[in-house]
Amino acid sequence: MPLVPLIEYDAAPPAVRAVYDDIMATRKVDWVNNFWKALANDPPTLERVWSSVKSVMAPGAIDSLTKEMVYVAVSVTNNCEYCIMSHTAGAQRNGMTKAMWSELMAVVALANETNRLANGYRVEVDERFRTQPLG
Repeated sequence: MPLVPLIEYDAAPPAVRAVYDDIMATRKVDWVNNFWKALANDPPTLERVWSSVKSVMAPGAIDSLTKEMVYVAVSVTNNCEYCIMSHTAGAQRNGMTKAMWSELMAVVALANETNRLANGYRVEVDERFRTQPLG
């Protein structure tokens, strides 16, 4: 059960409608999903989070499909059903196949297992990993 009401477009104050309009224009859709309708209960949060999403998920050094798949992986790890479903749909719109999704789930499961083992065993980080610059 939701903790806040969903703010529909027709009932939204002007500042919220402006964000909704930007969401629909940016995503080239004719609807606003429930995540944004829930955040609309606090317009400053709605505006801040939408601004971050637009910035981070925009085309850049990482392609849109990869960004969506990373989002799915983190959402699975964090157990966010809403985000799993939303970003799986986004990844599919960007070309993710069923085979890619299955392989992604295998990577997520493996990473979670090995992360827990490394943490549990308190494995010391190899010096080579510490001194290797990004580049």
